[in-house]
Amino acid sequence: MSKQLWKPGNMLYPAPVVMVSCGTQPKDHNIITISWTGTICSDPPMLSISIRPERHSYKIIKESGEFVVNLVTRKLAAAADWCGVKSGAELNKFEAKNLTAITGSVVKAPIILESPVNIECQTTQIIPLGSHDMFLARVVGVQIDEQYLEASGRFRFDKTDPVCYSHGFYYALGENLSHFGFSVKKKKR
Repeated sequence: MSKQLWKPGNMLYPAPVVMVSCGTQPKDHNIITISWTGTICSDPPMLSISIRPERHSYKIIKESGEFVVNLVTRKLAAAADWCGVKSGAELNKFEAKNLTAITGSVVKAPIILESPVNIECQTTQIIPLGSHDMFLARVVGVQIDEQYLEASGRFRFDKTDPVCYSHGFYYALGENLSHFGFSVKKKKR
């Protein structure tokens, strides 16, 4: 086995693909596609998104202090890619991609109705890091599409046909390999 030494860079892949919706008024609604996002705390529930300050959504989120993280599925992959390439300063991305903006249950920012999971967030801190600023946010509401819930209430993430991002490419996910703790579970005799 041999290894090749590369210059320092972000190699933590695959990364989630999310569409972050923002804006408190319909005229300001926008969508930015982000891959620099992640869970940072479970109690209280918090996550982070990182955005370049020159992006149109940056100012909207900074001023409103809120946004919604919308998970991306295979059906939404083309819209997510498009929303990551086009600027909301020039057009309404919801209208252009026929996506439905519904006001959040807690925040004024819109959810993307077509997304299976909408995570409503309120910014608690903005940390300048270099090329991106990190928005730390408290999760204040979560909406789940009922078609992905079992009768028991269990969320079936695998049924959403989720996608991820790695080195400029989108990949499908969904195969369940096992559950947390499977490696130490006692086997039945």
